Amino acid sequence: MGKKLGRVQLQVILLLMLILLLQNGDCIWLNLPKSGRKCVTEEIHNNVVVLADYVVISDVHIHPTPSITTKVTSPYGNILHHKENATHGQFAFTTNEAGQYLVCFWADDPNQGGALSVNIDWRTGIAAKDWESVARKEKIEGVELELRKLEAAVEAIHDNLLYLKSREAEIREVSETTNSRVALYSILSLGICIAASIAQLWYLTRFFQKKKLI
Repeated sequence: MGKKLGRVQLQVILLLMLILLLQNGDCIWLNLPKSGRKCVTEEIHNNVVVLADYVVISDVHIHPTPSITTKVTSPYGNILHHKENATHGQFAFTTNEAGQYLVCFWADDPNQGGALSVNIDWRTGIAAKDWESVARKEKIEGVELELRKLEAAVEAIHDNLLYLKSREAEIREVSETTNSRVALYSILSLGICIAASIAQLWYLTRFFQKKKLI
């Protein structure tokens, strides 16, 4: 009985560790230049929840803290978030396009003096989900809640695998198309070289025949 209980506890611990490993959350520090912008990108597939909090920090402790402008764009250039004169903020969206999502920051006043840093708490997928609200709404807790997290993690892995499979198919198709075009161009180039050689040989033969050299 004790061994079975120990195995169950070990399995639960392994499941919790797996959930922690599968959660995608990053804390990013960016040093903003006085002029220009600083951007970060992340490749995200379709139908993924993205949540991010950011805060501006003055490296020389200027008060009030200088403001920045934040802009988030989708892979097709759609603006998902745009905020000016901000010292902190949050953006959240659900992706409907697969590809590289771009987040850019820049100082509103390049002459404000002092270096600025931006701290970004970036979360996607199950890491962006409010599990406390889910637990309160569905009245679950403990192991049942962790199993629900694991179920969501498995679904996220399945979606990632499908996305990677589709990307692999697209890359393979592009590669095959490129190889076909290269082969066609090679054959055309070889044909042109052979035709040019035959024409040159014919011309030289006619030339030597006129000069009665052959």
